[in-house]
Amino acid sequence: MKLIRFYILLIFGTLSFSIKAQQVPNQLNVFQDSLIKISARVVAAQSDAQKLEVNGSFVKTLVEALKTPNSFSYPFDSLKNVSVIKSSDLAFRILSWYVLLENGTYRYYGAIQMNTKSGPLKLYPLIDQTESLADPNSITNNQKWFGARYYEIVPVTSGNRLPYYILLGWKGNTQATTKKVIDILSFDKDNLTFGAPVFEGKALKGKNRIIFEYAKSNAMTLKTNLKAGMIVFDHLASFDSEIKDKFEYYGSDGTFDGFKIIGGRLKLQEDITLNNDPNSSDELYADPKKNVKPIRKF
Repeated sequence: MKLIRFYILLIFGTLSFSIKAQQVPNQLNVFQDSLIKISARVVAAQSDAQKLEVNGSFVKTLVEALKTPNSFSYPFDSLKNVSVIKSSDLAFRILSWYVLLENGTYRYYGAIQMNTKSGPLKLYPLIDQTESLADPNSITNNQKWFGARYYEIVPVTSGNRLPYYILLGWKGNTQATTKKVIDILSFDKDNLTFGAPVFEGKALKGKNRIIFEYAKSNAMTLKTNLKAGMIVFDHLASFDSEIKDKFEYYGSDGTFDGFKIIGGRLKLQEDITLNNDPNSSDELYADPKKNVKPIRKF
């Protein structure tokens, strides 16, 4: 009799756990549906003020969703406007997105969610301060973020410095140019930092992040290439050798450079040869123009 009672309790306990486990994704599915509807309202808003107000509701709803236990494992993969990427060590993930404004510029939003297992939510809001940064090369934190929509995280654990993460991001800029960025994220206890002097190469001394800028009608590759064992990117050059530092005239010249991680630092490799050309697709824009005259520029 006792044995029968034990099995009954075991079955009910298992069912109860299963129901609770199913409730979490169901709750998050409801949150995701709400977020999809709110993001559609952001796009449909008739003014910047309305867009930013509705996006404020989006942020609040997203934070409430992330407070759900075990939300770290929920992919939010139906939320197409938000990039959600996890570090390979599963220590954290970054959620990032943007709002396109009437003048063709962008406002960036994001958060870093730490993996607390089943513990309380630990979230670092990312506050875009691109316009107020006197120096875009400065080392910043989550409250003074050089905003971007990140799409790749590369961990770096070698070298004498603390482990850090390379972030690759897309940064729509103006009606004339687009940017991409290589930023550095590091953690020290409860503090996080963006930017670090880990780059080595010609004209890279003192660089804390790498910012690429090019014509909006063009595309640029910036991605890891496993065969090459490095981060590879299109070399940008002016379409006209007489025009320098006007980035609306810059695009890929058909060659590639890269950063190789050596001793915990990113060492520039110029004019690299790739066994297979990287995909030059860009999220938003067309293929780059060909036959440009090279002017080396970061």
